Amino acid sequence: MEETRSEVIDIDRLQPGMYIELDLGWMAHPFPTGSFKITSDKQIEIIRGLGRKQIRYVPSKSDPPQAVDASSTATAAPAGTEASQAQAAASQQRAQRLALEQQLRQQRTKQLATQQRDLAVCERRFGQTVRQYKQAVEQVHSQPREVMAQCQTLVSGYVAEMLDTGESCIRLLSDGMGDKLAMHPVNISIISLLLGKQLGLNAADMTDLGLAAFLHDIGKLELPDRVHWLEDGFTAHELKAYQEHVAKGVLLGKHMALPTGTLLAIAQHHEMVDGSGFPVRLKGDAMTLPAKILSLVNRYENLCNPARPSAAVTPHEALALIFAQFKTRFDATVLGGFIRMMGVYPPGSVVQLSDERYGMVVSVNSARPLKPNLIVFDAKVPKHEALILDLETAPDLGIKRSLKPAALPRAALDYLSPRQRMCYFFERAVDAPPPEGSP
Repeated sequence: MEETRSEVIDIDRLQPGMYIELDLGWMAHPFPTGSFKITSDKQIEIIRGLGRKQIRYVPSKSDPPQAVDASSTATAAPAGTEASQAQAAASQQRAQRLALEQQLRQQRTKQLATQQRDLAVCERRFGQTVRQYKQAVEQVHSQPREVMAQCQTLVSGYVAEMLDTGESCIRLLSDGMGDKLAMHPVNISIISLLLGKQLGLNAADMTDLGLAAFLHDIGKLELPDRVHWLEDGFTAHELKAYQEHVAKGVLLGKHMALPTGTLLAIAQHHEMVDGSGFPVRLKGDAMTLPAKILSLVNRYENLCNPARPSAAVTPHEALALIFAQFKTRFDATVLGGFIRMMGVYPPGSVVQLSDERYGMVVSVNSARPLKPNLIVFDAKVPKHEALILDLETAPDLGIKRSLKPAALPRAALDYLSPRQRMCYFFERAVDAPPPEGSP
């Protein structure tokens, strides 16, 4: 087709603005993708160092001339060049190419090690937080004040870290990081605190919010197991019993001597600004800001991680559903901040890129949510060696659409391993410079 026609030109005729196709293996060049538009002379230098005499270029995707004579052939070698000089030049090019390939392998190995280390740190901290929640549940009746002090220390540490480290990423973790009873409050706590930061809460309000998020379901300890999680088929009696977890949680929170702001957020975490929530059908500003945050995040998390995994929706679908059908139930400022923070494609979303490849969003920088980080399916790269692609380093690449995991080809499904349960934590967003020569 005309719009994708490519031509071969002499490498000495490369110019910024040209869209090129390298036709090289993924280990043989330092660029995030093998097809991209040249944006700098530095990229041209690196391409020349790859040892190619000619390069494939796509006129329809390139900027207008500076005209390119695509029919020209490679420049003839200067007259009188000795064969020995040509051999020496070829040998030097081969040496440079081998050195570059070795450098790229070392760079990739280092990036992969850093990537795996950072994920391991997040998963370890998530696991520690889950264990602390379980310990709190076990001891809250016998040692309520001690549990309160331990939880406050945990939350205060997270608040200080989030407020002191600049931009933060919300990070998707591996599947099976914990049972729902403990995983749910940890997810809620991390997302709520990041949203509180996004909305400009001070440290005191952040701590109230974090404590409320961590302990918002503590009242379920007083309920029979069968009514721990809301089900569509509940009888009126079961629904009433389920809704009582709010009052039971507030009472237990008072025994723990939780701060007033925390108690209010726990009391209101199922209220909705349109008055459709429970237990007292509060409206609008009758709810505190931490409660508005907690109510929204709780709804999002329950859509992604329902009691029955078969009823789960993808993170992208959860966000779209809340915005399209339930936005009147939530504070407009809080919902707007949540969408800005999570991005259109929250971590865990399965997507198809503009170049037709498949990927899964694994982290989102809350300050730049439209450029998430993804694992991209590439049959040539072993799954355990897949590097995370930062879309900020690939300006010509974007997300085309969101997909349900079941819509993926089998090979992509096995490679990306979409999560059945969404587990989130946070990490510092490091503004690492893109790989040298990346478009």
